[in-house]
Amino acid sequence: MLRISAVSYINAKPFVYGIEKSGFLKNYSLSLDIPSVCAEKLLKGKVDIGLAPVAIIPKMKKCFILPDFCIGADGPVSSVMLYSDVPLKEIKSIYLDNQSRTSEMLVQILAKKFWKISPQFVSAKKGYEKKIKGTSAGVIIGDRNFSIKRKSNYAFDLSEEWKYYTGLPFVFACWISNKKLDKKQSEALYNALKFGLDNRNKIVKQLQKRYDEKVINTYLNQSISYYFDRTKRQAMDLFLKLGKDMA
Repeated sequence: MLRISAVSYINAKPFVYGIEKSGFLKNYSLSLDIPSVCAEKLLKGKVDIGLAPVAIIPKMKKCFILPDFCIGADGPVSSVMLYSDVPLKEIKSIYLDNQSRTSEMLVQILAKKFWKISPQFVSAKKGYEKKIKGTSAGVIIGDRNFSIKRKSNYAFDLSEEWKYYTGLPFVFACWISNKKLDKKQSEALYNALKFGLDNRNKIVKQLQKRYDEKVINTYLNQSISYYFDRTKRQAMDLFLKLGKDMA
């Protein structure tokens, strides 16, 4: 049994579709989790493969990054946002969305290395969105950005900010295994993930009743960059280095 954990957000739906609909390996299990749970399962050996936040890579005893695919962006991504009523220089505290360690680390790197601000970082609890006001800003990640009605004066796209300062794309999550896959498993997973990406428009149609079709089409076909190439590897290495320097 090959145990897999994938992110439950819209951006991972093409991958999930591919695994479920492509004729992937018969002997597997798939769970859909928020990024932090996906990471925890991978770290504790509860799954063999995870579409996991890249921030966990240094914590893994054995880590095999599966090539070809990821959840990334080359510019604005629209689903990892910092909302604030005041300009960056006036922010006193930032609530961190604890669903993803990568997003937590990203906003802290941006603040210290590039924005040159020193806010207090607060681990957010349920309902923290209502506390985003005055000089208290907050990071919101995932699908909530497409349905939440924010009235903040400022909205900073963290992927866009990273691109502006580094000139590089950003990798939020990649396919990571804690054991080496055999050739059959590797080929099956590659084919399944590609099948899902090739059918993104079907997913847009499935979601059109819940979300604006144009927004989701742009998100899945333009905002999210799914291919893990050499430049994204360079960007990920830089992110992990900056994260280590701050530890």
